[in-house]
Amino acid sequence: MPDGGQVARGSILYLDGVTVSFDGFKALRDLSFVIAPGELRTVIGPNGAGKTTMMDVVTGKTRPESGDVLFDGGIDLTKLDEAQIANLGIGRKFQKPTVFENLTVFENLELALKTSRRTFAVLTFHLSRPERHRIEAVMERVGLADKSGLRAGQLSHGQKQWLEIGMLLMQDQRLLLLDEPVAGLSDSETEATAALILDLAKDKSRSLVVVEHDMEFVRTLGAKVTVLHEGSVLADGSIDMVQNDPRVIEVYLGR
Repeated sequence: MPDGGQVARGSILYLDGVTVSFDGFKALRDLSFVIAPGELRTVIGPNGAGKTTMMDVVTGKTRPESGDVLFDGGIDLTKLDEAQIANLGIGRKFQKPTVFENLTVFENLELALKTSRRTFAVLTFHLSRPERHRIEAVMERVGLADKSGLRAGQLSHGQKQWLEIGMLLMQDQRLLLLDEPVAGLSDSETEATAALILDLAKDKSRSLVVVEHDMEFVRTLGAKVTVLHEGSVLADGSIDMVQNDPRVIEVYLGR
């Protein structure tokens, strides 16, 4: 389809007709989903709507049985493994933060640096001045500059979320998938997380997809909202548009 090809070429992420089944259950059902370069998008939907499976497909954890999954206008993600996809510039923050709890904040960010991980290189690795400055800049940006020497296990839940986002920033990822970044956070941590995401969204060299249940948080982000239901897109548009959509109210918001 010519129009589809044109849309794919101009996108950072392009899913078309993606279907995934688990033991006969269709987790994704002919899903089509497009993210533009530099876009911030929020994704909502009831449990079982396909949000996690969609991220699993994009990051190579799950292979679709049909459909196109393209990155940066034409790279076929279905032919790559998880490591190759991460190296392309796609990063994912899981709902439960995955940080190294016995290492300090600084050491977590240092490990996330894009450097050679061959044995000799690791044994002889020393941070350069620019790399150290970069780590310090990321700590400042995610609000952890005063926690540099603190072990990650001593951080609050929200601070661990910010540290994991910081680790993705160290890797220069061009597409960030953030899974429920404010789940379990205090009101002040939720506000700080919204401010961080909005700050990251100003940099149009990266795109962000935020999966979230907290509708007030989604409203604060002010981005286009995509509603998933039973593995496909039910509606998308502004937060006001989807909140007033009778189909969305019936399957999600009205519960």
